Amino acid sequence: MTVTSGAPQTRALTTEELRADLTLEQLRQLVGLVEYDDSSDPFPVTGMDAVGFVVGNATQAAAWYQLAFGMDLVAYRGPETGTRDSKSYVLRSGSARFVLSGGVTPDSPLLDHHRRHGDGVVDLALEVPDVDRCVDHARASGATVLEEPHDVSDEHGTVRVAAIATYGETRHTLVDRSAYSGPYLPGYVAAQSTITRPEGHPRRLFQAVDHCVGNVELGRMDEWVDFYRRVLGFTNMAEFIGDDIATDYSALMSKVVASGNHRVKFPLNEPAVARKKSQIDEYLEFYAGPGCQHIALATGDILTTVDGMRAQGVEFLETPDSYYDDPELRARIGEVRVPIEELKRRRILVDRDEDGYLLQIFTKPVGDRPTVFYELIERHGSLGFGKGNFKALFEAIEREQEARGNL
Repeated sequence: MTVTSGAPQTRALTTEELRADLTLEQLRQLVGLVEYDDSSDPFPVTGMDAVGFVVGNATQAAAWYQLAFGMDLVAYRGPETGTRDSKSYVLRSGSARFVLSGGVTPDSPLLDHHRRHGDGVVDLALEVPDVDRCVDHARASGATVLEEPHDVSDEHGTVRVAAIATYGETRHTLVDRSAYSGPYLPGYVAAQSTITRPEGHPRRLFQAVDHCVGNVELGRMDEWVDFYRRVLGFTNMAEFIGDDIATDYSALMSKVVASGNHRVKFPLNEPAVARKKSQIDEYLEFYAGPGCQHIALATGDILTTVDGMRAQGVEFLETPDSYYDDPELRARIGEVRVPIEELKRRRILVDRDEDGYLLQIFTKPVGDRPTVFYELIERHGSLGFGKGNFKALFEAIEREQEARGNL
């Protein structure tokens, strides 16, 4: 149930935020939540509902995310529950929810999708207070409606859902859960992790989804920025072009759109002409089109999170010692809660802006294809995305591209 009090939407907590015992003050620090009055918003968004994936083996992927990312299994749908052609596992960490789906029968459309794209994100689902109002506005603004508003019900109540299309084969499912108390959606049953955590393991390794990055074709970034402004009422939060976001070899352009309360943030990237192939070009080639490139996960203790994930085999991009030994870095970032030597040992990046600072690190691609990867981010006032780290990050990615023969 979504709880509201007064006009500003920052006073509302989503269902998953309530279940995770998160407070508004914690969310302000974790994801940079800002005050926002949604009374005149034609497409109000409460927050992220779920990130939906299609994967080659949902059973094994669900086990890996529980082990490596410390997520908890909370719901399941599959042949045993009446869904004959697929399996879906719902995992949660704080308010972040992943839904991992894979095909079971040879004619499952999920297998067709996976053959083309590999493991990847198909749905960036949004929790909204009024599905019909959002769909009416989206349709009038030129969006493609994939699913008309309808109710799905079971013994736990009713969920109102619909879906609209965005870049590539990605969709936004719109969900109103205000009359539902089940573990996820009708058709799913409650499930529980059978994995035993080591003694002393933290309750969770991350608390929320901070942002989801989409890669689109050359020349189409502004088109999709306009889509989010026109259809979803998002604002243009940041823009990175030219030398901000280039190395000696490759370049890209990026703009960030965000919901009014900044709970939902979507950076959008397109490649730029350069001497060699950028990470965006590589993604578009191996994913066979536009899609969600990486998901940033908000944590309150990035050191513990990185240590826990590394211990379970998650691989992170390597940053050279010169990054940490640069006197300009130390002068620019000033005092942060973690000694530089500790950040250096873990290869965590740090950046400061006018609002505060952030700590961040990026995994290598987590699947066979060089497509989807993750970011861990710990914010201390900063509302940015680590602009000062772009060059170091992209050079690290280029080293990986070169090793794969894709640079």
